[in-house]
Amino acid sequence: MRNWGDQSQDQALIHRRGFLEVGAGVAAAGAVMGSTQLAGAQAVAGKKASEKLLTKRTLGRTGVEVSMLNLGTWKSVGLDRILRFSWANGIRYVDTAKSYGSEPAIGRWLQSDSSIRKQLFLVTKDHPGTPSEMLKKLDERLAALQTDYVDLIFIHALGDHDVNTEMEWPTSKEFKETAEAIRKSGKAKFVGFSTHHLRRPEILQAAAKGGFVDAIMLQNNPWMAQEDAMNRALDACHKAGIGLISMKQVAGNVKLADIAARLPELKEKKLTPYQGLLHAIWTDERFSSCCVSMRNTDQVRENVAAARTFSPLTKAQMDALRDATIAAGPTLCSGCDGRCSVAAGTTAELGNLTRFLTYHDHHGYRGEARRLYAEMHETARDWKGADLEAARHACPSKLDFASLLPRADQILG
Repeated sequence: MRNWGDQSQDQALIHRRGFLEVGAGVAAAGAVMGSTQLAGAQAVAGKKASEKLLTKRTLGRTGVEVSMLNLGTWKSVGLDRILRFSWANGIRYVDTAKSYGSEPAIGRWLQSDSSIRKQLFLVTKDHPGTPSEMLKKLDERLAALQTDYVDLIFIHALGDHDVNTEMEWPTSKEFKETAEAIRKSGKAKFVGFSTHHLRRPEILQAAAKGGFVDAIMLQNNPWMAQEDAMNRALDACHKAGIGLISMKQVAGNVKLADIAARLPELKEKKLTPYQGLLHAIWTDERFSSCCVSMRNTDQVRENVAAARTFSPLTKAQMDALRDATIAAGPTLCSGCDGRCSVAAGTTAELGNLTRFLTYHDHHGYRGEARRLYAEMHETARDWKGADLEAARHACPSKLDFASLLPRADQILG
């Protein structure tokens, strides 16, 4: 089997820890470290920034180069520190959204040093009732971020609100004219959408046909991207020059020790399971960047180290990583296309239920997870009577629905 990638002996890799374990520590650090010290640390880091920048890839036809790893943000007591630490470690791409609650902190960070904005690729998201409403939404996002422009504005979670209507947006005249108006205004250089809907392949094909979307961020994992429908959709977008960003690629993989035990090659090369998963994503050159939610400095270190030591994986390595990950029992299926619900004979959205549970348990987005669960239609939550064993068999990630769904109802309901 091909090596998983070489790494210098003196480079320390810190295993990812859940944010619950470090939240108090981050808060304490933030309280101790005053704004003057933070600004000073950032200035020192800036002197060596050019030496530490992460590898960049071109974002589709935009021609802009973006960090292959980008920082997914969320409102937290330690966000100010995470932003500065990520910057010092070479990340020049930050992702946010209205619903994340992280825009005000990012705005304060931008105001602390005027040189940051010129070097940063900044992305935010909002969800309009119609495409044309994005013009107003964009103004609101800029106000929250305390900046005159963003590099990329996404329609957030396209398809999740009314898929039959939103499926038409990537080919609609209204969205095209809105995108053109936004770019012309200079308030956002590029326009696109994010999606983790079950019908992602169809949504991506529509975007390729429409031809005016600059970038798409999608729920993804290395093996889902190779399935026929998704592979064709990704090819169509790549051919059309649409920049592709991967997200949710490591979400739900909580039994890290099990993955590592099943794949000793990772330990031999000093790679953690998360780093192996990121290497698998970056092996697909159609993706320009991976958005990873990083909640503490250990996570930043681990993911930055993955980017610096990246080496493409062989198919055999990809298959071995897939098998080890699935065997470890993930809580989220990044490749969910609804086949689990069909096999179970239910209208319940089994994939979304486990996704929201993952937000709660893995990411710590508890309020957001409960909100999304509450917004689901009653029939989308009612999995009672479903054949959960059939659902597990059909699921690409073999999720254990029989244990996950009762917990989702208990925790989120």
